[in-house]
Amino acid sequence: MTDTAHASVPAPEAVRVGIVSISDRASSGVYEDKGLPALQQWLTGALLNPITFDARLIPDEREGISATLVELANTGCSLILTTGGTGPAPRDVTPEATLAVADKVMPGFGEQMRRISQHFVPTAILSRQVAVIRGQSLIINLPGQPKAIAETLEGLKGSDGSSLVPGIFAAVPYCIDLLNGPYLETVDAVCKAFRPKSAIRHQR
Repeated sequence: MTDTAHASVPAPEAVRVGIVSISDRASSGVYEDKGLPALQQWLTGALLNPITFDARLIPDEREGISATLVELANTGCSLILTTGGTGPAPRDVTPEATLAVADKVMPGFGEQMRRISQHFVPTAILSRQVAVIRGQSLIINLPGQPKAIAETLEGLKGSDGSSLVPGIFAAVPYCIDLLNGPYLETVDAVCKAFRPKSAIRHQR
């Protein structure tokens, strides 16, 4: 490709992403939070877009979680990712708090996350992650462990790097397109975004 052709391709759009780690103990300083660094590291490596992160570390309180999600959506976060609080324990209320602020529910994301995680642990069926749309924001609950966060976002890959089971992030850019959000561009080696041919704006 010529230098002229490269120059004709616009730079990736900036995107604002909300990341929320939900944990009673981490938020009170009992132990170091690993959720926010894991989310930020993965997204930075997976997207070509310049990212502004809006990070929150909060306890497992339903009203507080809902209020945080509403605040992040209202401040222009096209994508909001949460980690933690999605199991069956009494204090795990992230799904309920997320559904409480939803305009639309996107059940396919939770189904695919459990499908991926079941390749690693049988207890994946206990996970209750949900994904919803609020206004022009896509909100997704992710698992609590950094390893599981990467696995569900990226999916399962063969020894040659080929995709065996698509990760959920492959569908995120087109979903945000449909919400009239920024055009997300992925690093294909990490997680290649899927769009219908008619929705692809340009090739790098």
